[in-house]
Amino acid sequence: MTAEPPSAFAYLGPAGTYHDEAARAFAKRLGIDDPQLIECPSLSEVFDCVDRGKCEYGVVATENALEGPVTATLDNFAFRSSATILGEHVLDIHHCLIMHPEATLNDVKTVASHPQGLAQCRRYLNDNLHGIPTVTVASTADSARRAASDKSIAGIGNAFAAQLYGARVAETGIEDHFGNQTSFALIGRQGHVPVLTGSKFKTSLALFLQTDRPGALLMILSEFAYAGINLVKIQSRPTKQALGDYMFFVDIEGSTQDLEVQTALNCLRLKLREVKVLGSYPVE
Repeated sequence: MTAEPPSAFAYLGPAGTYHDEAARAFAKRLGIDDPQLIECPSLSEVFDCVDRGKCEYGVVATENALEGPVTATLDNFAFRSSATILGEHVLDIHHCLIMHPEATLNDVKTVASHPQGLAQCRRYLNDNLHGIPTVTVASTADSARRAASDKSIAGIGNAFAAQLYGARVAETGIEDHFGNQTSFALIGRQGHVPVLTGSKFKTSLALFLQTDRPGALLMILSEFAYAGINLVKIQSRPTKQALGDYMFFVDIEGSTQDLEVQTALNCLRLKLREVKVLGSYPVE
């Protein structure tokens, strides 16, 4: 197996997914005009590519405005990987009706897309393709690929995938809820030097309790409050060790270079089983 170039990006494939689009956006921010993109079949494989040094960067979705946190990403950060977050990119999610270049709506016999794509466009499908059966496929990119080669299939995905596979965008903005966004993290191997600059920083943490006891969450929150640190997000996840045993993911404003952040983290390290810094990175 030949080594990948240092600027390679691993992402959840196939080509044309929103992960692919986010990877290209990160490459552009890094000044990489022709990035080497490595398709991976799962988010765990993206983390493995980074941890094993197969590529320098990985791109993983962390949260969607409608569907919530991406649990596969969180579990990799907490339990499997030592990768660090180097940056964040928020992608606007706009679904399109994708068709064969020569097809019309009368030709469509099936609508195919990822389950989330179908779920997020129910109103449009009911109003415009009522009675047309739907089928689920592995990704929105796969639906664009199928539509490009079959007049009877309409896909739901992004315009980028339609262009990539030679399909036609029949209609844009067909999602039920406007303002849908997904945040993506750029990850690198543990200890990777910072690659992005900015004036505003965010630090992401995974916090593990010594024992589950009354006031445990209040104790965590108090340390940030005493230090004058604003919390951006907090959410719990099972530790996978016992029913009712949870850990916490926390995003805070500020950098690990800030004295108040260092103070809060040092105090938490005295009280918690583990304080895992997932990354400290600039935000747009």
